[in-house]
Amino acid sequence: MATAFNRLAFATLRHSCRIQCRRRQWMGLSDRRPFHSNPAHRAPSNIPQEPYSFNYDQLVPEERHHYDLLSPEDKKRFQDEEKAAYEHLTSSAMESELQGMVNQAVYDIGQETPRERYVPQKITPGLMAMGEIDEQDSGEDEDFDGDDITSTAHGELEQHREIREYARIAAWEMPMLSKLAKPFILPSKDKPLRFRYTTYMGETHPAAKKIVLEFCTRDLPDLTEAQRIKLIKLVGVRYNPDTDLVKMSCEMFETQAQNKRYLGDLVDTLMAEAKDASDMFEDVPLDFRHHKPKPKFEFPEKWKLTEERRAQLEENRRQTALREQEREEKGMLVDGAKVIEQVMEAMTAKPPVTAKVEAPKAKGRQRKLAR
Repeated sequence: MATAFNRLAFATLRHSCRIQCRRRQWMGLSDRRPFHSNPAHRAPSNIPQEPYSFNYDQLVPEERHHYDLLSPEDKKRFQDEEKAAYEHLTSSAMESELQGMVNQAVYDIGQETPRERYVPQKITPGLMAMGEIDEQDSGEDEDFDGDDITSTAHGELEQHREIREYARIAAWEMPMLSKLAKPFILPSKDKPLRFRYTTYMGETHPAAKKIVLEFCTRDLPDLTEAQRIKLIKLVGVRYNPDTDLVKMSCEMFETQAQNKRYLGDLVDTLMAEAKDASDMFEDVPLDFRHHKPKPKFEFPEKWKLTEERRAQLEENRRQTALREQEREEKGMLVDGAKVIEQVMEAMTAKPPVTAKVEAPKAKGRQRKLAR
């Protein structure tokens, strides 16, 4: 009887542990230490627990046999103990205690597990990778079998390929552009604005987006003289009084079309303000101090070659030639080549040799008197 009761109690504990709980995913032990070593605490479960109910069908055949041998009082006590064990195991305190034991076991295992410090292997870069950004990823040089050229030679070869590519374009494609040529037509009077673009033939340059606008104030339609003067006052230093041209530029935007559109809208705004008769800026004088006129040199009238001046020069040249001819006939004309030859002959001639006669030396008393 006692043996059967003990077996049923053990079966009760085993079946009472079959409760619905939140399962945690097993992450496994990493070969590296986590950022913090404190064990994580499990949050209290919010899943509602089902009320206890004894189910005879959950017992295995052997357990059913032992349960059937019990008396009604023992069966009632068995169910009460099973209910108490179920409520104890499903309580929040018991769940927290079990979770704490699991966390502590995981922490102890992590502390006991030896961890090796990861040290990246240093790769010695080869000669071909010296100066590169990622030298560590290049590794050592491969064995050279004499079947390749140096990087400098590769650069020269690439440059040669590029030159030949442009030569083919110039020889075969550029002549076909003549079919797209259009005759130049002067702009009409209804198009007074002139836009200037800058291109670098396909290369990226910060100045390629710049657009320059020029227009003459007298070419603008529907502007009276007073409105034109007001427009000159509005544009300020962008006006050139010598050429009557207004010059503006824009490079604020990324594309040429945006900069051109901005200049076009700006001209429309200036035209609208110039035609506004509420204030014509009559009390504001024109200020051209920003313009430094360049001096214009005119050729003197006396220096201009006229027919009379040309005839006079011809007569002077003829008289000079006659005087030179007369001097040559009289032998008064100095020949420079002959003078140089005479001087050279005089310098190369040897001077005459002269004998040097020495006076006899004094002796005895005569030497003393000479002193």
